[in-house]
Amino acid sequence: MIDPSLEAVREDRSFFGHPRGLATLFFTEMWERFSYYGMRALLILFMTAPTGSGGLGFPVFKAGLIYGLYTAMVYLVGLPGGWIADKLTGQRRAVLYGGILISAGEFCLVAPGLAWFYTGLVLLVLGTGLLKPNVSTIVGQIYRQGDQRRDSGFSIFYMGINIGALISPLACGWVGETISWRLGFGLAGVGMVAGLIQYMLGGKYLGTAGNYQPPENVKEGQRQKRLAAYGLGAVVAVLVLLGALSATGTIALTPRLISDALGVVLVFLSAGMFSWMIFGPGWTTDERKRSAAILVLFLASALFWSAFEQAGGSLNLFAERSTNRVLFGFHYPASWFQFVQPVFVISLAPVYAWLWIALGKREPSTPTKFALGLLFVGLSFALMVPAAQLSSTGALVSGWWLTGTYLLQTLGELCLSPVGLSAMTKLAPERLAGMTMGMWFVSVGVGNYMAGRLTSLYESLPVATLFGIVAAFGIVAAVVMGMLVRPTKRLMGQ
Repeated sequence: MIDPSLEAVREDRSFFGHPRGLATLFFTEMWERFSYYGMRALLILFMTAPTGSGGLGFPVFKAGLIYGLYTAMVYLVGLPGGWIADKLTGQRRAVLYGGILISAGEFCLVAPGLAWFYTGLVLLVLGTGLLKPNVSTIVGQIYRQGDQRRDSGFSIFYMGINIGALISPLACGWVGETISWRLGFGLAGVGMVAGLIQYMLGGKYLGTAGNYQPPENVKEGQRQKRLAAYGLGAVVAVLVLLGALSATGTIALTPRLISDALGVVLVFLSAGMFSWMIFGPGWTTDERKRSAAILVLFLASALFWSAFEQAGGSLNLFAERSTNRVLFGFHYPASWFQFVQPVFVISLAPVYAWLWIALGKREPSTPTKFALGLLFVGLSFALMVPAAQLSSTGALVSGWWLTGTYLLQTLGELCLSPVGLSAMTKLAPERLAGMTMGMWFVSVGVGNYMAGRLTSLYESLPVATLFGIVAAFGIVAAVVMGMLVRPTKRLMGQ
């Protein structure tokens, strides 16, 4: 039985025609993204900066691997984060605990020393894994199934993501590149604290959405807690063992070794999860079909993000090393290019939200939107190929090349990302809503992992060749996705 307070939340239209609780989640996500994108805008620049200027002095190959590891794990941990919320804490508490860990992680990056740097990255991974999938799940819960406002609501929610992403490179990027890298990370942590305060104060507008629902069977609840304890114990044991082996010199935990291992884990994790959801026991025929549809969207999403997330990697390096960053005599930080995409998203998201509703029955299907997203991101890197060829002579190219690239990527992003979030809430089995959303973020993690591996090749391949490879993959993937539109729609029951 649905709690009356949740019914009241779903009936509310006080936030631009949407439930007031959407505003609470909008600003929570905005500040979390302020923290994430502020840190991300600085990360690879900080790692490759000389130690004399306060950086870590890492070579690009090593920095690219660490960047890919971090950004992949941020989303990969969304899977256990969703499971923890489903089985133990509920989404509401998971978001709170995640925000606390994120704040602690950012403040660890302020402290000098590699130990604090790596500790900060681990805390950021754990915190984002708890917060990110579960705040999106709560957005889905404040709408009824079949509510036509859902896709529009996710587009508005997505604006919150991009307002945070807009402000943070300007603020954190300026502080980090011109004053102190570590103070830039500290400012990102302050943003997450602001988000936590807002989340606590605005929780009353969510009704019971995201609250933990204990199993009716007491023994089942006890079994879940024991399983969680065993799982946590196993993780701790593995970490202790790896630390001991590394300390004794038995193995060398290099970024490349960890990155290679993560690649294997991602393949087996994804294959295992979808094999269980499609072929495992206990699933209805309808759930199996929807899981197969999620698999198609998962693969398309991973390919999209492998290109899109070059923004913080290879495109960030291109901005620093090969782009003319002088405007009216003012030399601006390379990280400021990271706010270009959010400007376009904030400008275009309302247009997309209006367009999907205005088209009515003519609205493109979810698979069609995914194909469009892949096409736009492929074209964005095709645009960068001549820019890279011009820069190969040593000349600094105009910033308009990157601006045009980010415009095309934004057109693709708005076709795929908020639509994908909405699709997961529609396709997910109710008993595994959080974990299914976690699988969506695993697809983003796979894409980020591939983006990091591609960034690590920035100095090994001609940049024009690197960008051309990314462009080719995007365009070919768009064609394949276009061919899969009809069968995917059937699997989705459309």
